[in-house]
Amino acid sequence: MVPLSPSRLSTVKQPTMASVVSTIKQKKKKAKHSVSLSDLKTLGHQLLSSRAHINNLPLLLSYVSPTSPPPYALESLLSLQSFFTPLLPSLPQSSSSSKPSAPDLQDDPDFIYRTWLRSKFDHFVRSLIDLAVSPDSDETLKEVVLDTIMEFVKVGNCGRFHSAIYHRLLHATVHSSNSIYFLIDLLVSNYFKYIDVRYFTYISLEKISRTLEAKEISDVNEDSIDESHSRSSMEVFLQNIHYIISRIPHMEGSDEKSDYEMWSRSGNDSKEPSGNSKAEDKKLQTKKSNNDVLSAAKIAKRMKLKFTKAWISFLRLPLPLDVYKDVLVSLHQVVIPYLSNPIMLCDFLTRSYDIGGVVSVMALSGLFILMTQYGLEYPNFYEKLYALLVPSIFMAKHRGKFFQLLDSCLKSPLLPAYLAAAFAKKLSRLSLSVPPSGALVIIALVHNLLRRHPSINCLVHWEDGGETAKDLAEGDSGTGSDISSRKPGMDCFNDEEINPIKSNAMRSSLWEIDTLRHHYCPPVSRFVLSLENDLTVRAKTTEMTVKDFSSGSYATIFGDEMRRRVKQVPLAIHKVTPTSLFTESDFSGWTFNREDGKEKNDGSYENEITNQHGRSSAKRQVESS
Repeated sequence: MVPLSPSRLSTVKQPTMASVVSTIKQKKKKAKHSVSLSDLKTLGHQLLSSRAHINNLPLLLSYVSPTSPPPYALESLLSLQSFFTPLLPSLPQSSSSSKPSAPDLQDDPDFIYRTWLRSKFDHFVRSLIDLAVSPDSDETLKEVVLDTIMEFVKVGNCGRFHSAIYHRLLHATVHSSNSIYFLIDLLVSNYFKYIDVRYFTYISLEKISRTLEAKEISDVNEDSIDESHSRSSMEVFLQNIHYIISRIPHMEGSDEKSDYEMWSRSGNDSKEPSGNSKAEDKKLQTKKSNNDVLSAAKIAKRMKLKFTKAWISFLRLPLPLDVYKDVLVSLHQVVIPYLSNPIMLCDFLTRSYDIGGVVSVMALSGLFILMTQYGLEYPNFYEKLYALLVPSIFMAKHRGKFFQLLDSCLKSPLLPAYLAAAFAKKLSRLSLSVPPSGALVIIALVHNLLRRHPSINCLVHWEDGGETAKDLAEGDSGTGSDISSRKPGMDCFNDEEINPIKSNAMRSSLWEIDTLRHHYCPPVSRFVLSLENDLTVRAKTTEMTVKDFSSGSYATIFGDEMRRRVKQVPLAIHKVTPTSLFTESDFSGWTFNREDGKEKNDGSYENEITNQHGRSSAKRQVESS
């Protein structure tokens, strides 16, 4: 296309505005009825060939719509992309801010023309975004639309990343009430490998999260009538943000060139100067490599900062329960290692840990990492952990990870004896009401506690009568219990006490573990025998691996029993086919000869009964006489 100069443009006979508008309206009215696909191709070729056919531009724009047939929208899209791509560097930055700086430019035909083109380009971008997020658009068309938008992002800002267009795309994607998973998957597979795309994605998501946070605050203050609708829309928006932010690849910290590949200006690498000596070339290469390393470190630092801001802004929002659980499950693996300052998550994790139930179990992983690796102090940690020991935790979905973390939290040798005794006693009491798989985990946890803390081995065998009245008075003074009301053999442990310090676990015993010797499940009764060893001798014993028992169930126990090799099995083997239920040797002096349901003893039994009856009658007659 050969563009016309402003001087030639002034010599061309300009049609009036009314005629142009009427012509466009007539074409739009006839478009859906008379314009065919070949006509659209002709209009596109005319638009690309000469500025005289610039009036074809609004007509082609009318077909870039979700209501248009996919072939028509695709043909118009390709023509408009070819038309706008070479003109983007010469267009004003925005149609709203493109005002002439001098009064002389108000009547400049070239400025008016470029301003008009900029408005049409903005309209074209809006139509493309509507196509991308529309549920009626074809998947193939969505892929072409996304490639066109990203091409404008690449070249629309003089070769630099056009963050405004990209932010509009993400904003429309997040605020879409339809399914956007296909579009996000296209972004992940095709464009999230570029570091600048990921960088501006974090920036846009942070802006969107802050806007949603301000909107949520305003809705709460205004107490809107349509609260349920706004809340459901907010949940959809938050799910979309989580779907995007959780699929952005992380910076692994390597210095490979592929990790720092950029979408904008990706092909404009500076060339090596020619004609230099080998020594000068070597110096230039060394200097360039040092600059690359510095720039890579700087880029990684900035990426970590934007990553932190995006996630912190997202976690401040009122997350739905399903999103909340998904975040807590993966937070310690995909978020904490890449934050610039992981301690910033302490408020979020402590609030989650205080909620209780399954949410507290999921927050335990992240909170444990902050305490052990980043020096977070949480005074009430063990009290909250003690409160999580309820029967329902043994049926929870993430019980395996919880029991492993519980074993790790109780591993420190600096743990007080009363605290270790409280956890051992609480677990022992739970063994009476949990499934067999839970009893196996409890035995392993108690085994490790007794081995790590020899001071609580007195709980294994504790007899009544060892305490004097003075000891009982001192022990009961804090609890307010009466000495006279205590009975021999009564357990001092308070199972309903939420504070492990006041549970009186050190004055109790692990009698619940002893009852497991007679458990109905054979693996439990066999496994409890491991506690009979002297666990104070650490050289001869080893710790149990809680991971092997943490995810057990009835199915796993049954499978292990089926695979278990049994040496002796009681079997009933008969060399001869039996003819009766019992043999004569089983009951000496008795015979069991039956025929047709009647006993056959040659009348001996009946004769004996008759003789006894005759003797008793004669005796009565003698007594009466």
